[in-house]
Formats: sequence, structure tokens, C-alpha cells
Amino acid sequence: MKAARFDVLRERLRGHRLAANPFADAEQAVATQLAVQAQDYLGALWGVGQRVRGADEATIERALAERRIVRSWPLRGTLHFVAAADLRWLLALDGARTLQRQKRRLQRDFDLDERVVERARQVCDHALGGGRALARDALYAQFEAAGIATAASRGLHLVWWLAHEGTLCFGPRAGKQHTFVRLDDWLPPAPAPSREDALAALARRYFSSRGPAGVQDFAWWSGLAAADAAAAHESVRAQFASERVDGVEYWYAPADAAAGGGARVHLLPAWDEYTVAYRERGAFLDAAHADRAGNGIFKPVLLADGRIAGTWKRSVSKAGVAIAADWFDAPKAPLRQAFDEAAERYAAFLGAPRIA
Repeated sequence: MKAARFDVLRERLRGHRLAANPFADAEQAVATQLAVQAQDYLGALWGVGQRVRGADEATIERALAERRIVRSWPLRGTLHFVAAADLRWLLALDGARTLQRQKRRLQRDFDLDERVVERARQVCDHALGGGRALARDALYAQFEAAGIATAASRGLHLVWWLAHEGTLCFGPRAGKQHTFVRLDDWLPPAPAPSREDALAALARRYFSSRGPAGVQDFAWWSGLAAADAAAAHESVRAQFASERVDGVEYWYAPADAAAGGGARVHLLPAWDEYTVAYRERGAFLDAAHADRAGNGIFKPVLLADGRIAGTWKRSVSKAGVAIAADWFDAPKAPLRQAFDEAAERYAAFLGAPRIA
């Protein structure tokens, strides 16, 4: 009897906890995935929430307010959610390298250098000391009062620098406003692992939560230099199984056969880890639909049996939430029903009725 072809997408759905076996809480979900891209804040809440049993939007925001997960720039210079215990060592591993690579551009384009940042750091110590939290506009006003201009995105890049060096991170939301806090006030100190141990932890959690994946996918997601990514993978490869499909070696943690099943359709937000964590997207996105799907990253996408089958958008009003699908090809009745079920799950996450 011919062996069944290894199903990359089925295994990824399991690893991402989209098929079945959801996480018990938001902290476990984020810690297992290590870093969840979160520049689209509301989308990222849903990205975590649909992987957590019984979660709603308030569940994920509560984990942020309780400092069990935190939002900052720990990888690739991009906003992510990470577990509180992981932020400091990730910044130590990647923050200084990312910052160093950008310093020339920051000085050229925004007139930011060590002298300016030191003054801004002193402002933060005064304005945020004692556990205070300030919204962006209020923090910028403190910078301006100290003679540090923030217009034309200079403030944003200044905050980005301060976060990479471990001065700031995001605090809780105040209404709809995001706040900043001093990292040392917000999170307790934590011992830093060796660089070798940090690289191994990065690789271990990536392949555990996002496998099957190739080493090039890991290098893409982590932002590591190719040599560092290869060394990190080599240090943990014995802990994983591998399969070669169409000339690509995929590494993954074998799942319990009983973990299959689950929903057929998922409404993924833009920047969901299911799509952003891989350099090669051909496994889940036809090239002919790449532009329409925002390359699988820049738009919310409809996932049907692990492949991108369209895009979706929401419209929120006092009456509830309307969820519209833009399918690449007209779906048959079972997929339409599966979409309706996915839309109901999203409405429940928002705590709003679904409306036509």
C-alpha cells in the first residue's frame, strides 16, 4: 500500500492550535508561540483569542493588564506580544543587533543619536517613574517640554529606540489609548540565558509551534543571520521529526493523531502567525491570488482547510458586527456553513451579535 503524502498544512493547523486542542489561557498561547506579531493590535487580540479555549477580547486584554503578556518590539524591529518572562531575554538576543543596524538611518532621517536618546531616557524616568503610565500624546508632550521634537514620526522612532534598549514597553490600554510604561517598573528582573541557550530556545519554540517549517522559514521569522539560524536549529534538531516534501526539508514536533479535526474555516487577522511565520507561502497561498490576499499577510484572510481561500472584513456598529467574505472562488454549501460558524465564533469573541 502506498504511504499517504505528508500533509504540511494539516500539521501546521495542529501546531498553531487552529485545528483542535486550544490553549488553556492567553499566557500559555503566547508563551508557546514565543512571539505573536501585534502591530495590528485588535487583530492580534483575535489571533491569540481564537487559539484559547473560551476566550473573548476582554480575556486577552486582561492578560496584558495583569502583566502576564506584554507588547513591545522584541523581534525583527516589529511589535509582538510575548510572555512577560520572555521579553528581557529576547531583547538581549535581538534588540541591540536590530538597533545597531538602524542607528545610521535614525540619525540621517530623524536626527536621533545617543545624546538625544539619553535626554529622552531621563524624561521617561521622571514622567513614568513610580509605575506611572502615559498615553503616546502625553509622553510626546513630556519630550517636547524637554526640547525633544516628536513631529514627523520622530517621536515614534524615539520610542522604538527606547523600547529596543529596554527602557519602555507598552502598558495597559486607557480606554482606547495605548500607554507606555518603564519596563523596569512593569516587569520584574529576570536572569539572562547565555546566547547559545537563547538561540536554542528560539528555535525550539518556533519549530514546536509553527512546524512543519524549514530552516529558511525560521531564519525569516526570527530575523537571525543565516549562520545563527542554522546553528540554533542544529542545537535542537534531534528533538524534532522531519519530512522532505517537494525538495524541502520540514521540521516539526509530531502531534498526537487524536488531535485532528476541528473547524474547516478560520478568519485570520492580518499578520497572523499562521501566514507571517514562513518565508515560503506557496503551501497555503496560490500565487495567482497573492495580490488579492495581500500576500497572505497584509489583509485578514479566510483560511479553508489550511489554504487561503479569500479575504474578509468586519463592520462594527451599535447593532453588532457584520462580517463579509470575499471568496476567490464561489464556495460550496459545506464551506459556506463553515464560514458562518467561523463568523459566529468571531462575533462571540467580540461579545457582539452577528448581523447581516
